[in-house]
Amino acid sequence: MEEGERFGAVLDGSGDLDTPGGPSTLRGPLKAGLWTAITLCLTTVMIHVLLVFLHVAPANPVSQQYRQQVDSWVYPLFEQDWRLFAPNPESVNWNISVRTRHTGPDGSAHVSPWFDITAVDESAVEHDPFPSHTNQNMLRRAWSAYLQNYGGGDVPTSQRAVMMQEYLRNIAAARVAAHRPGSFESLQLRVVAVPIPASKAPDGTGPSPAPANTRYLPWWKVSSHRY
Repeated sequence: MEEGERFGAVLDGSGDLDTPGGPSTLRGPLKAGLWTAITLCLTTVMIHVLLVFLHVAPANPVSQQYRQQVDSWVYPLFEQDWRLFAPNPESVNWNISVRTRHTGPDGSAHVSPWFDITAVDESAVEHDPFPSHTNQNMLRRAWSAYLQNYGGGDVPTSQRAVMMQEYLRNIAAARVAAHRPGSFESLQLRVVAVPIPASKAPDGTGPSPAPANTRYLPWWKVSSHRY
């Protein structure tokens, strides 16, 4: 059979599909590779769903036994701000500001005014009909994670605490660098906690709102930024 006739026979299904280099020869490896990729993707998705479920589910022997592995997978990219069967609404509004410090040629320190990075995120959300998840949640969740690992102190007691401090610091540095010209080598955060007042009774009575609380974090060194 001539080459043209053989090609036509292969196309209409009447020819020999097992010719070396033909469709049948290539189909096997392609199918194997495709199924391998599908299997890996499905396995990854199933593992992700399982780990996130253990993270948001009430404490149980399995989640406690594998807490370190679950936290390593979930934080900081897949953090969930909710829990199964126990919603935890926000009770405090956090207002986070940052100031930077730069050492001049003569060795003197120059400290910038406070810059409200929470207001920057809120403004981006307010004027955007489709606000990004980053603008809405990144800073708030980074601070919540910092609180969970440090409480009222600022000395890390675990590698995860160090990671959360670096994560919060890098977010603040990126916010400043994007909106303020100049260079800086360190920064400090000021966090103002404003309690959300509880709903009042129908007769208008209710508890008095708690006063705001201000917390100053230590100065943190950052990679030198110049803009």
